[in-house]
Amino acid sequence: MTQAYIVSALRTAGGKRKGALAGWHPVELAAEVINATLDRTGIDPAVIEDVIMGCVSQAGEQSFQIGRHAVLASRLPETVPAVTIDRQCGSSQQAIQFATQAVLSGTQDVVLAAGVESMTRVPMFTPTTLPAQAGLGTPFADRIKQRYGVEEFSQFTGAQMMADKYGFDRLTLDSFALESHRRAAAAVDAGAFDAEIVPVTIVDAEGNERLHIVDEGIRRDATLESIGSVKTLQEGGVISASNASQICDGASAVLVVSEAALKAYGLTPLARIHNVTVTGGDPIIMLEEPIRATRKALARAGLSIDDIDLYEVNEAFAPVPLAWLREVGADPDKLNVNGGAIALGHPLGASGTKLMATLVHGLRKRGLRYGLQTMCEGGGIANVTIVEAL
Repeated sequence: MTQAYIVSALRTAGGKRKGALAGWHPVELAAEVINATLDRTGIDPAVIEDVIMGCVSQAGEQSFQIGRHAVLASRLPETVPAVTIDRQCGSSQQAIQFATQAVLSGTQDVVLAAGVESMTRVPMFTPTTLPAQAGLGTPFADRIKQRYGVEEFSQFTGAQMMADKYGFDRLTLDSFALESHRRAAAAVDAGAFDAEIVPVTIVDAEGNERLHIVDEGIRRDATLESIGSVKTLQEGGVISASNASQICDGASAVLVVSEAALKAYGLTPLARIHNVTVTGGDPIIMLEEPIRATRKALARAGLSIDDIDLYEVNEAFAPVPLAWLREVGADPDKLNVNGGAIALGHPLGASGTKLMATLVHGLRKRGLRYGLQTMCEGGGIANVTIVEAL
């Protein structure tokens, strides 16, 4: 049976809003991880058959087909095509899944899945807020408003709804956030991210050039008191900026190939892609769909949650992984073992391939076998990818 393999999984270290990566044009940041993929694998750039680039805020510097522009800014020849996709926060995880489907179908043998987001240079919601301000309308058509009885869908409302539904209080969410920072700091100290991070040159506040190699959002001095002092997004609510994912700049890439390509180009597989699943659910509560998607993926893969050695569940908001843990009966000690987006940042369209890089290298570093990645996505969608480390 045809198989799909990951032979490279890389990411930049995250940059805070207006932070270390603010000076990088997103096209060129994406090109950096493409070039690093070529360097790490030694593959002939001309044999890459497609680039699938996830990006959420496709406006300004991220508009006009950023995937193609990233190819043109990289060392790939112009003969390599590209496409830009938007499945909201799961955009580059979907890029992996599309690449996998291309390989499994036999239509392509070497596909680069990638993602990029500069949330500094193209702020979140830019594609919708700017047209609305110009009187050009919103994506929420009347039929949607009538069907769901709301004027728009909000992830912030959805996060509070999840906290209410599953009974999470502020202390529980803040404690989870603190643990994310602690795990991320410990991972940095242990060199857990070294194999996955692509160093990029930046200019610091003093005007000196240096390499950016450490995720900028980790708060080593975080305490329950400091996290708890941040105002909630809704009066009387429990969701705050401190127990939600951080705004982040970054890029990432995963190279997916067939068995024939492994042999033809002398590549070393890091992992085999065992299952790809995507589901859709309630667009109002929006963020709980990873629970149903995980159950479906495990059933299709013939696995139980106990068979999975590590999980990466995107920390968009603390209630998401907490509810997922409870509902699927997962082991909290296997969840986001190197911290998650609360500490490391969530660069939207880049997060899917970013988390896969962390998952694959985490499995290999620990000598473990199966990993599962999932994330909630705008509109009530969720992707699940199960990999087997080799």
